[in-house]
Amino acid sequence: MNKIYNPNKTEWTELLKRPTQTVENIEATVTEIFCDVQRRGDQAISKYTELFDSVALDSILVTQEEIENASSLVSEELKTAIKTAKQNIETFHAAQKTERVSVQTSKGIDCWQEKRPIQKVGLYIPGGTAPLFSTVLMLTVPANIAGCKEIVLCTPPNKEGGIAKEILYTAQLCGVTKIAKVGGIQAIAGLTFGTESIPQVYKVFGPGNQYVTVAKQLATKYGVAIDMPAGPSELLVVADESANASYVASDLLSQAEHGADSQVILVSTFKPLLDAVLSEIQKQLLELPRMDMAQKAIDNSKLIYVESDEIALDLINEYAPEHFIICTKNENFYVDNIANAGSVFIGNYTPESAGDYASGTNHTLPTNGFSKAYSGVNLNSFTKSITFQKITKEGILDIGHTIELMAEAEGLQAHKNAVTLRLKDLQ
Repeated sequence: MNKIYNPNKTEWTELLKRPTQTVENIEATVTEIFCDVQRRGDQAISKYTELFDSVALDSILVTQEEIENASSLVSEELKTAIKTAKQNIETFHAAQKTERVSVQTSKGIDCWQEKRPIQKVGLYIPGGTAPLFSTVLMLTVPANIAGCKEIVLCTPPNKEGGIAKEILYTAQLCGVTKIAKVGGIQAIAGLTFGTESIPQVYKVFGPGNQYVTVAKQLATKYGVAIDMPAGPSELLVVADESANASYVASDLLSQAEHGADSQVILVSTFKPLLDAVLSEIQKQLLELPRMDMAQKAIDNSKLIYVESDEIALDLINEYAPEHFIICTKNENFYVDNIANAGSVFIGNYTPESAGDYASGTNHTLPTNGFSKAYSGVNLNSFTKSITFQKITKEGILDIGHTIELMAEAEGLQAHKNAVTLRLKDLQ
């Protein structure tokens, strides 16, 4: 990790760059695959699955028999853990339900807003080096609470043409309607256009690598909504002398092991902590099965010392981390003033892993600085707000002339006439 002391504000932009390729570098590939899937459907999906995942599939869709066989192989202990996490996630997301918002804006004019589920949603679950069955929970639970009718899950197959047993068990537990053995760009393209096997959806959810992120952004050009641009994972920890160096190191490594393109950052107002955390990282790294991958992410990561909490906060808000851990004496300063973060973890006993799995909050979060403008996945992500209004005779008589004047001023005579005709009949 690179140690940086009191970086000048003019250097922050360069200092805080993510270790990712630019969109221009990969957009041509994404566009080519999208066009192919749009033209040839399942045939193109199979071609790219064989090319990128090195497996030729007899069928893109997972069968009920495969689901049952996989589920039987999951230990009862893990099933219990998954059910516990599911319950906590349900509790937190169910609490986000809102009642109808209704108001009489003036006499005879009633306006209200109601939430309706997005009927067809596509969920992308990364497979790759780690089968993220926890993401199945994070996406299917709010989708079900919202009332989505069709939930299509795409995840890449392994070299044997199968899907991780934990993913299949969790998917059937949570009521997924279709599971497709397809990953990467071709999965997002399939959900965007629909194929013989994969239904077209209205909105795509889920994290992925840079190619998946660009593919999701391209999907919006074809009328499909997305949750957010969610790319490689990242974590920023702010800590002072009250922090436990071994805890901080373990949190940084927990994100570093996601992949070589992940990024972790420590910002501290206590200079000796940098060396203490680095020493712990080097020690703990040796015990990780994914040591090589974590090491590559650590090489792209930074330990930053600044002189005050105020400077630290400014730097953190500029970075806009996906995950933000606070381990400081004056934690309320950061809690009250953080403006840009996907999810915040407070205190020495709140590891980021808790949010990844079982505390109840959602782990599908904006990365790459997008937390400046995007929220993480929540119940509202799976709904639309529809507004309603009902105007009585008294109401149109009261507001009608206002509408006429405004429509005339904009030069929209038909708008005015729609009111004038009604007023004439009532007067």
